Amino acid sequence: MKHFLSVISVLFISLSLFSQEEELKPISLEADFFYGSILEHNPDIEHLITGHPTGFILSFNRKTYGFNEWERRYNYPDWGFTLAYQNMHNEYLGNVIGAYGHMNWYFLKRHLMLSVGQGIAYSAIPYDQETNYINNAYGTHLLSTTILKGNFVRENIWKGLGLHAGFTVIHYSNANFKAPNNSTNSFLLNAGVSYQLDYKEFPEYIHKEDSLSKTHAERFKYNLAFRTGINESDVVGLGQEPFYVISAFVDKRINYKSTFTAGVDVFFSTFLKELINYRSIAYPEDGLSGDEDYKRVGVFVGHEWRFNKVAFISQLGYYVYWPYEFENRIYNRLGLKRYFFNDKIFAAISVHAHWAKAEAVEFGVGYRL
Repeated sequence: MKHFLSVISVLFISLSLFSQEEELKPISLEADFFYGSILEHNPDIEHLITGHPTGFILSFNRKTYGFNEWERRYNYPDWGFTLAYQNMHNEYLGNVIGAYGHMNWYFLKRHLMLSVGQGIAYSAIPYDQETNYINNAYGTHLLSTTILKGNFVRENIWKGLGLHAGFTVIHYSNANFKAPNNSTNSFLLNAGVSYQLDYKEFPEYIHKEDSLSKTHAERFKYNLAFRTGINESDVVGLGQEPFYVISAFVDKRINYKSTFTAGVDVFFSTFLKELINYRSIAYPEDGLSGDEDYKRVGVFVGHEWRFNKVAFISQLGYYVYWPYEFENRIYNRLGLKRYFFNDKIFAAISVHAHWAKAEAVEFGVGYRL
């Protein structure tokens, strides 16, 4: 009996230790109302700015408390999902609903929160050549959308309830998937409430002495990536065409958070082939023969901001081969990358643009060795 009790005691202690090591998943919910204005970032949308947009934002947050190393290194951020509804208060823009994946970062003793989300939105009444030709902002029902929030936050003021207020910026664009695509940016003031589920059992923040960030540095790695998608020129009705991008680059991870990159892009953008042919006929004063090469070659430098297996990528490039003068010679790329299989394989979604004017949404895969 004595030995049996000893075994039972050991079992319970082991289960208790195991339960302490099991990751908890605290959740919070948020609801916001907003009111604001559409910014005139482009004079071509001036006629669409007739009212003050209103709407609401609903968010689901997975709270972190330092169970994993990346959570401690980024001051215990949240990640989750957001649903936003926006009434543009313009009969031609209509209403837009967006769904996002987001992350929240905290500052000033967790009283200041910065949230960034990326997702897909649905426009109820986009451009239509016959029924809605006034809406030159949204060329398709489905749009790429980005949401940025900056809030003063007080969580769990009373029995899990909290308050927050601040500003929100929402961007809608189809990234030239189909013309027209002048896009909109809304600056909004928001206020709302939050509720923290299981607030009584919320775990203590884990403070642990992690290794120095530079111990995660790696030697130079070589990468090959392939990106593709569909886009269209700004000429309405010219047609959507596929594009292909082959990239070869080297990267150097210098610490836990940062990786620097440099390489070469080769662009096969077939929409340019159609645009060159169109302009050679419609605008003979441009002096185009119609036989100009539509391919481009660029060199770029960039940075990856790592969050565990996910990275936010930013690149700045220059076309060294640019036979047809489309937009300008400087281009940029912003996006998200996810690593798999010990960082040897990656998938990415990015926007290829010329400053603030998007050319295409790219879907890519790559190999890193």
